[in-house]
Amino acid sequence: MRRFFIAASLMLAGFSVHASEIPEYKLVISNHRYQPAELKVPAGVKFKLVVENRDASPEEFESTEFNREKIVMPNSSAHIYVGPLAAGRYKFFGDFHQDTAQGALLVE
Repeated sequence: MRRFFIAASLMLAGFSVHASEIPEYKLVISNHRYQPAELKVPAGVKFKLVVENRDASPEEFESTEFNREKIVMPNSSAHIYVGPLAAGRYKFFGDFHQDTAQGALLVE
């Protein structure tokens, strides 16, 4: 039993170190626009994108270029894991407000 707890503790410690190594970047949706409209992220690295919707209506974060979509409810946040991506520019948009909610990841 003691060996089980030691093994479980080591596994959890390893997981928490691994989870904290994923860089996190934040996008805000306000007035149906992404802020910032262009976000720089590192090439070849998996990262977490936190999308905070400050509007009173839902938005769907979507990118056909890096194949992600997620509904972000009003006044809440969504976490989206992206990458690793090659260097380049990858567009994303808000599917419910495509006329204003436009942005891009600048992967360097």
